[in-house]
Amino acid sequence: MMRTFTYRFRSPLGGLAADLSARTVPPGEAAAPSVGIHRGVRLLLPRAGLHREDLAWLSFAVALRAEELCARCPKGVHLEIVSLDFPLTDYRPEVAALAMDGWLRGEFDLPDIGVTCSYTGGADPYAFAWGGAEQPLRSPRL
Repeated sequence: MMRTFTYRFRSPLGGLAADLSARTVPPGEAAAPSVGIHRGVRLLLPRAGLHREDLAWLSFAVALRAEELCARCPKGVHLEIVSLDFPLTDYRPEVAALAMDGWLRGEFDLPDIGVTCSYTGGADPYAFAWGGAEQPLRSPRL
């Protein structure tokens, strides 16, 4: 069953937002193009495609939870991204990872590991935390 997770973070600048719709698909039924994350954990891509940075951040969030997903789904699990919607103003691709983590926590009843965003002000006003993991390389802001 498809479920939508709504991510919202308010800040003095307005904030960050994304709506992620996804569902689990039994491994034998997956037909969409996919990205292997870890063992039997795969991320299935939407028909409309994704921007490369959004795909990277979605994959990163799934990788943070891959061991837990493998333990809960020993035969594998395929996560189909149905859509990722967000306002074009003030969008940061890291928000895709925050939305994916929220969706995974809700879908699999996973604990909060500290994947968060905070407002810090300055030239780069948002700080992201990845539960102790190092964030992947980020494209410089122009």
